[in-house]
Amino acid sequence: MALADPDLSGSTAFITGTTRGIGKRLALALADHGCNIVSTGKTTDDDDSDLEGSIEQTAREVRDRGSEALALELDLRDEARVEAVVEEAIDHFGEVDIVINNASAIQLANIADLPANRFDLLTEVNVRGTHLVAHAFADHLAGLDEAWLLSNSPPVVTDRSPGKAPYAWSKLGMSFITLSLAEELASDDVGCNTFWPVTTIDTRATRYFGLGTEDDWRTPKIVSDAVLEILSRDPSACTGNSFYDEDLLREAGVTDFSPYNLTDSDPAPMSARLFDPEFEREV
Repeated sequence: MALADPDLSGSTAFITGTTRGIGKRLALALADHGCNIVSTGKTTDDDDSDLEGSIEQTAREVRDRGSEALALELDLRDEARVEAVVEEAIDHFGEVDIVINNASAIQLANIADLPANRFDLLTEVNVRGTHLVAHAFADHLAGLDEAWLLSNSPPVVTDRSPGKAPYAWSKLGMSFITLSLAEELASDDVGCNTFWPVTTIDTRATRYFGLGTEDDWRTPKIVSDAVLEILSRDPSACTGNSFYDEDLLREAGVTDFSPYNLTDSDPAPMSARLFDPEFEREV
């Protein structure tokens, strides 16, 4: 097994939702490969919150790894703030060549049970937030020699999702924006792709909403390893794809996924089947 070891020194990644979970793991994994990090999210050191983590804490851990970090408070529902934060990140680092839409709101509910304000939250954070970030960065990314825009969202393989339609709509919308941008920036050497875990990942949301048990979960490291596999490629050739983490790692030679599991169990593909009930692993 030879996982990707990209040299990201000189690169800067703007990542949404870095206070904990997958977003934080992405920030630290990229920093381990020399990448500077723009750590963004809603939770700051000044918040009176019982939740572990903050954008500043992630930034401190990035600096401990020898990379530069900038922590910027960001609510993806605030268009003016998105534009201001993107401008500040570019002004600070000169250029930002990796953009990762990771932050997301989640609520699994029937249409009849989900009030309009919760539907609005899912739409505004997930699909609209992805659009705002992509819109703010598009011209900048197109002007670079090579760049990436990635989104933590699933393949578009269904036209219905009973029991979770509003959430599915917002996550599939993230993918639709990202894959459409791949076509719009096809001549600019910007690799626009989505990535999605096959199994459920151990995050605060997973635990809060009771999405299985520890036997069903893997650590966020499997997602960060998959993203590093993407970033090791040529963005001019690797664009317009929807990747599953397991597929990327199998291509890299991984045959034993147990080191990613929380327990000795073999987690089922719950995350992939969230949107593709017929999903079966390729073996």
